[in-house]
Amino acid sequence: MIDIEAAWQFGAALGLGMLIGLERERTRDQRQSFAGVRTFALVALLGATAVFTGIHSGLAWFPAVVFTAIAGLIVAAYIMTARAGDLGMTTEVSVLLTFFIGGLCAWGQVGIAGAITVSCMLLLALKGWLHDLAKRIESSDVEATLKFAIITLIILPLVPNANYGPEGLEVINPYKTWLMVVLIAGLNFVGYILIKVVGREHGFGITGLLGGLVSSTAVTLGFSQRSRKEADILAPVLALAILLSWTVMFFRVVIEVAVINAALAMHLASGLVVLGVVSLGVCVLLWRKGRSTEKAEVESGHNPFELGEAIKFGGLFAVVVFIAKAAQVYFGNTGLYVAGALAGLTDVDAISLSMANLALSDPESAAPAARTIVIAVISNTLVKSGMTIWLGAAALRRTMIPIAVALGLSGIAAVYLVG
Repeated sequence: MIDIEAAWQFGAALGLGMLIGLERERTRDQRQSFAGVRTFALVALLGATAVFTGIHSGLAWFPAVVFTAIAGLIVAAYIMTARAGDLGMTTEVSVLLTFFIGGLCAWGQVGIAGAITVSCMLLLALKGWLHDLAKRIESSDVEATLKFAIITLIILPLVPNANYGPEGLEVINPYKTWLMVVLIAGLNFVGYILIKVVGREHGFGITGLLGGLVSSTAVTLGFSQRSRKEADILAPVLALAILLSWTVMFFRVVIEVAVINAALAMHLASGLVVLGVVSLGVCVLLWRKGRSTEKAEVESGHNPFELGEAIKFGGLFAVVVFIAKAAQVYFGNTGLYVAGALAGLTDVDAISLSMANLALSDPESAAPAARTIVIAVISNTLVKSGMTIWLGAAALRRTMIPIAVALGLSGIAAVYLVG
C-alpha cells in the first residue's frame, strides 16, 4: 500500500526544491552557474531520501554521509566557477540549504521546511534591494547597534531587579528602566531603518508619516520653518505632513503601552482613537485641498541605539517615574495629571511607559493612568501646535489654528472616555 504521509513528505520536498530552483534559474549565468531548477529539485529529493532511509533503516549516520558527498560536489563546482571569475557562493549555499529542506520534509517538519524556503527565496529575490540597503547603512550605525546589543544581552541580566527610593516612593527599578530603554530604542529603530530602506526624499505625505516614526516634533519644526520660504499654495500640504506625523504619534503611544500592559492599552485606545479619527479625517480634507508634486526630505535622526541617546532616555524615564509616583502619593490623581501635562511638554514616551508600569503593579490605577497618558498626548500636541502658529507662515497658521482647536476639543472628549 502507498504510504500517504511519506508521499506527501517527498512531494513537498520536490515542490520546495523546485521553488528555490526556479528563482535561481531566473537569475543564473548559464555559462558559470552549475545548478538550475532540476538540480535543486533533485537535491531536495536526495535530502528527503537520505533522512527517510536513515530513519527507517536505523542508519542514523546515513544522511551525514550523503550530505558530505553533496558538499564535496559543490566544492568542486565552486572551484570551477571561481576560476571562471565568479566568486559568489549564493547558489552553492542555497543547494546545501535545499538538501536540509528536503531532509526536514522527510522528518515530518514540512511547515518549518516551507518557512525556510520562503525566507530563502526572499533573500535571493531581494538581492538588489538588500545591496542598496547595505549601502545606506553606515558603519557608525552598525557599531552603535553592536554596542547596544552587547550591553543589553550581557549587562541587562546583571542589572539589579529591585526597587529603590525613599520610603513610600520605591519606584526606581534599574532593570525595568533599562527594559523601557530597549523598548523605545527598538521602536525608534524601526523608523530609523525604514527611512534608510525607502530613502529620504518623498512626497510631503509620506515624509510626514516616516518623520512621525522618528520625531513628530522635528517634522513640525522643520515644516513650520519651511512654510516661511515657500509659496502660500504649499500650506495645505505642509499642514498635511505635520498632522500625519502627529497621527503616527497617537497610534505609536497605544502600541508601546500594549507591549507593557495590554489591558491598559485597550483602555487607552478608546480615548486616543478619537484623536486619531479626527486627525485622519482632517488629513483627508487637507489631501483633497492641496496636492503638490514637490518633495521633501525626512531625516532619519540619530541611531536610537547610540548609547548616549539610550542613557538620556533611561534617565528621563527614571525621573518621570519618580515624579509621577510622588505626585500621586502627595496630591492624588490631580497631581498625577499635572505630572502628565508637564511631562508631555517635552516627551510622551517616558510618561506613557511610566503609567503602563504603574497600572501593571496597581490595576486599580488603570483609569487615572490612561487619563494621564491622554493628558500628556494633548499637552505634547498643543506644544507642537504652538510651534506651527509661532514659527509658521501666515497661511500655515490659518490652517493649523482650527486643527489645533479641533484636536484640543477631541482631547477633552478622550480624557472623559478613558475615565
